[in-house]
Amino acid sequence: MKKKHLSLKDLASELKVSISTVSRALKNHPDISPEMTKKVQALARKRNYTPNPLAMGLLRQQTKMIGVIVPDMVTQFFSSIISGIEHVAKQRGYYIIISSSYDSFQKERECVENLLQTRVEGIIMSLSSETKNFPHLRPLIDRELPLVLFDRVALTDKVSSVVVNDRESTRKIALHFYNQGYRRIAFISGASHLQMVKERANGYWEAIREVGLPEKKEYFVECNMTQQSAAQAMMKLLRLPEPPDAVCGVSHTATFGALKAIRNGGLTIPNEIAVAGFADQFHAELVTPNLTSIHHPTFEIGREAARLFFERLENPSEMPVQVVLNTQLVPRGSSLK
Repeated sequence: MKKKHLSLKDLASELKVSISTVSRALKNHPDISPEMTKKVQALARKRNYTPNPLAMGLLRQQTKMIGVIVPDMVTQFFSSIISGIEHVAKQRGYYIIISSSYDSFQKERECVENLLQTRVEGIIMSLSSETKNFPHLRPLIDRELPLVLFDRVALTDKVSSVVVNDRESTRKIALHFYNQGYRRIAFISGASHLQMVKERANGYWEAIREVGLPEKKEYFVECNMTQQSAAQAMMKLLRLPEPPDAVCGVSHTATFGALKAIRNGGLTIPNEIAVAGFADQFHAELVTPNLTSIHHPTFEIGREAARLFFERLENPSEMPVQVVLNTQLVPRGSSLK
């Protein structure tokens, strides 16, 4: 049989004293005699007793645990953000419990419910691409439990959040294409209900108008932000009578889905078509030619999200705020002539 965690009750039962006596003896409380303190601590060492932080937290109504929900834990993008959250949490004596929604609304709801049952003190999360309604977040909002959203955000009038300047990010990519001599610039967009997607789409159109290119609706296609859907969107672009000579993907998966379709079509990058999008440095430098991409300050996103979390924890009635961070375009071989 699996051994259960040794509790204060177990020690007290063996010594035939109260649980409070054992607890105070372990803390060298002056009300407990030196003889009893020595006896309790000796037994604790012998039985390899360690405090249970969850049980202690429940007694204090403070578990020191933060729930973190991300769409996936595979990409460096989210793992780096998690590292930033954990860095701040550790400094404050908190632990994090990580869950993945696998980009599913139903799974995201389950993650929220499970974390609340685990008695986390609040949640930091990025919404799934399927999330359009937010009843699963009401328990946190109504009970004034800290809730901070990042990257994919909503309810900004009720919930603090951390985002990057998405509009400017895609504007940078489109202007880069134009300055490199590309004139048929396409954009593979995503789930239009997401604020992040809307902002990136707006940045694309802003740049097209800024440089005076015709606003061709056929160069703007949507996908459901899976690689397969993005590849299909890219093939649709390639079948146009006048296909694009440059394409930007709205997300990591959209960009790599486009790359897959272009390679399957036998086209060379960037000679026949340039590619750029949103990807972390590791994956951007893994492909040949290296991918021109937007660099996110991921660790800083995590740190800021955790900072906002503790602000809400200490001042639950304060108005929500949104932190907007800047990104950097890193030109590489996939778009440079």
